[in-house]
Amino acid sequence: MMKLYKIGSTGKEVVKIQKKLKKLGYYHGPIDGIFGGGTYSAVKNFQRDHNLKVDGIVGEKTWKALFQKNIPNQSIKKKPLIYRCMALTGTFETGKDFPECFAGISGDFDGQGMSLGVLQWNFGQGSLQPLLKEMLSKHRNLMEKIFNEYLTVLETVLKLDRESQLEFLRSIQHPVKHFIYEPWRGMFKSLCRTEEFQKIQIKHAQDLFEKALDLVKDFNLWSERAVALMFDIKVQNGGIRDITKKQITVEIEKIPETNRNDLEVKKMVIIANKRAEASNPRWIEDVRSRKLCIAYGKGYVHGIEIDLENQYGIRLKEMKI
Repeated sequence: MMKLYKIGSTGKEVVKIQKKLKKLGYYHGPIDGIFGGGTYSAVKNFQRDHNLKVDGIVGEKTWKALFQKNIPNQSIKKKPLIYRCMALTGTFETGKDFPECFAGISGDFDGQGMSLGVLQWNFGQGSLQPLLKEMLSKHRNLMEKIFNEYLTVLETVLKLDRESQLEFLRSIQHPVKHFIYEPWRGMFKSLCRTEEFQKIQIKHAQDLFEKALDLVKDFNLWSERAVALMFDIKVQNGGIRDITKKQITVEIEKIPETNRNDLEVKKMVIIANKRAEASNPRWIEDVRSRKLCIAYGKGYVHGIEIDLENQYGIRLKEMKI
């Protein structure tokens, strides 16, 4: 009798299942050989579409039904600039490429219950609930496919008061290390990998993006790369204080006459260094590496090689919003 693969299963067979589900367009998570909530949801959706018993377990019939059709990988290079900037910042935050860059998730280490997405919207401040409610309102069928029988639990939680919501969230994560337990972790990450929830993230990040554009104008910058730099500053650092702006302006005025592209890069390098130096001493080099990577268009951040143009389509080119 064939072995059953379900939540908690690990190993090369799970890797094979994940790879096939990803090729078929059902799974968008990491190929890690761990059967978590994301794999569970993908299996159930595959089973539902192929008239199989919908139990989220890969047994003999589900195994045999796999391996049928492929879909192309989604590219982000033709997406709007805000989308590409969010993907880049998401990669810095998660250490993961697309679509994992939209799927950052953390538990109650900061007292906020659970944080999710590129901007780490959270329950404690009430910033995540509107995104989840909007997703339920606009894409209920997709939410049912992702959360399955757990959706009613999530809906009930969203109706509770803030303290009760936090109490529930603390019950589904490790009390000390604060990682979210499966299947919730995998389901929330699967939600973040969907184009529908990414669009909702982008909508709720629009105000921050507009403020990043204001910073671009403050320093007479013009490139897509400059927008990415300012957006990352807004997300990671909150902005640039007036005193730091003055220091940046003084340094920019010292730049010798040069061509337009070189001037743009030199300005961004100054901004990167000055914003890093204004950070908490503990994080100066982390901030510096992120910001200089954007200023130069490539580099290493947290040991990961980043190339803005090749990976995200973010260029030293006139920005088009």
